[in-house]
Amino acid sequence: MASYAKDPRCIAMAEALAPLLSRTCPENAGGYGGSYQVNLDDEEAVGLGGVELIRAAMRKAARQLGWKVNTIGWIGTRFGTMVAVQDTRDVPDEHRAAVDAAMNERMRAVLHKVWGEPGPAPVERGSVVLMTQEFRAAVAKTNA
Repeated sequence: MASYAKDPRCIAMAEALAPLLSRTCPENAGGYGGSYQVNLDDEEAVGLGGVELIRAAMRKAARQLGWKVNTIGWIGTRFGTMVAVQDTRDVPDEHRAAVDAAMNERMRAVLHKVWGEPGPAPVERGSVVLMTQEFRAAVAKTNA
C-alpha cells in the first residue's frame, strides 16, 4: 500500500478537513466523539486522487485533532465511494454525557427514518449529505 502522508494533495486535503472533522464533535464534549463520512461518485473520488488518498487525508486530519481513529474506504458501493473516519478514544467522564446524548439523538433520527414515524424528523447535526457538500467545497478551495 502506498504511503500518502507526504503527498502534497493529502497534506492540503487534511488541512482543509481538520476544521470539518472538529465540527462533528458533539457540543460540550471536549473534542471527543467526532466522526465524518463522505459519499462521492466513483469518478469524482478517482479525480481527487482515489479512495486511499482521501482516506489518508481524513486519517491525517483526525490525528491533527488528537483523535485515535478508525477509517474505512470503499469504492463501488451502492452509494458510490464511501470514506469515513471515527474518533475511537475513550471519552473522559466529564464529557461522557454529551457524547452519549449526541449518539442517542443520531440513533433516534435514524430510527425515525427507518420506521417512517409521522411528524418532523429530529434535526440531524452533520448528515452525510451535508458532510459531503462541505468536503467538496473544502477540497475545491485547496485545488483553486
